[in-house]
Amino acid sequence: MDQRLHFITLATRNLDAARAFYQDGLGWEAKLDVPGEILFYQVAPGLLLGLFDADKFAEDLGRSAAPDVSGVTLSHNVGSPEAVRRTVESMASAGGTVLKEPAQGKFGGIFHAHVEDPNGVVWEIAHNPGWRINDDGGVELS
Repeated sequence: MDQRLHFITLATRNLDAARAFYQDGLGWEAKLDVPGEILFYQVAPGLLLGLFDADKFAEDLGRSAAPDVSGVTLSHNVGSPEAVRRTVESMASAGGTVLKEPAQGKFGGIFHAHVEDPNGVVWEIAHNPGWRINDDGGVELS
């Protein structure tokens, strides 16, 4: 199997809240929006973030209830500590809950914050000077 992902799909309790947060609040454009079912956002070349109605997600898995997302963050790296602050402010204004205010991190030499979206998805917004993307799309960590 190739070492790559094409979709990250998360069970979502409230698609309308997700739409209001990502599209209306953050200005993201949906690649596909099926009301009452699923939202897809292109988040990188060849990679979509899917927000799937939790009941339909459970049905697709053949379970009685969708599992909760736990112990996972979606991370968004920006170019400066000030960009971390601005992004966190935008997310809070869009209905996100700031879990950790922007600050120097205890691990890895990063400046970051954590914000929870209206459905409980935790985002890390970070400035990591040792992180960069090469022209070929590979990530460099130092």
